[in-house]
Amino acid sequence: MTQTSPITDPVDLAKRRAAEQAAELVQPGMRIGLGTGSTAKHFIDIVGEMVKDGLEVACVPTSEQTRAQAESLGILLTTMEETPGLDLTVDGADEFDSQMRLIKGGGGALLREKIVAAASARMVVIADASKEVKTLGKFPLPVEIVPFGLTATRRAVSAAAALAGCRGTITLREREGRPFVTDGGHYILDCAFGAIPDPEALDDQLSRIPGVVESGLFIGLAKAVIIADTNGIRILGSLT
Repeated sequence: MTQTSPITDPVDLAKRRAAEQAAELVQPGMRIGLGTGSTAKHFIDIVGEMVKDGLEVACVPTSEQTRAQAESLGILLTTMEETPGLDLTVDGADEFDSQMRLIKGGGGALLREKIVAAASARMVVIADASKEVKTLGKFPLPVEIVPFGLTATRRAVSAAAALAGCRGTITLREREGRPFVTDGGHYILDCAFGAIPDPEALDDQLSRIPGVVESGLFIGLAKAVIIADTNGIRILGSLT
């Protein structure tokens, strides 16, 4: 793969290597979900290079940020309405554990990311080794909610989390002094639980709350995680 400018930061270089490994899964004619975030950005850059060299694929972006990047690279884009089934989604993660359970949503795109991942035959996660944890929760869990009933929903999230053994500060995400608004027009609660002893139980409890759109827990979606560090590449799960 050609690289337009040298990468000197070790973490960024690891992200690029993980993205390059994932790009080897791309085949002509594929329908591909494009993730959001700093690691996914490398994968999109590589797909753009492949398209420039003649590759024909159709891609669904998981955010307006990803859409803008892909369009600038000449990647053919489609929608979930036009292409409801995808062959492959490649995305990053804020955290992952040995069971390939993920926390996502640091970039605010968790709802679209989860829709696209669930519609894909394969979701492959690309990450640098710093994102691997023994227990999920070091990264605050994003929970996407509707703006109406914010205070009531936040209280319900706190109570539901306690039932799943999680306690901590729940903060409304803000940008420039105002609530952060997702591409879908929603708010995000960042839940600093410190540790999530039972991610499945927490996800189940959160899903029962009116006003909660989706949580950043991605359970049973990733088929593989490509992990890059200074020692090379490791793979959890299966790429086939």
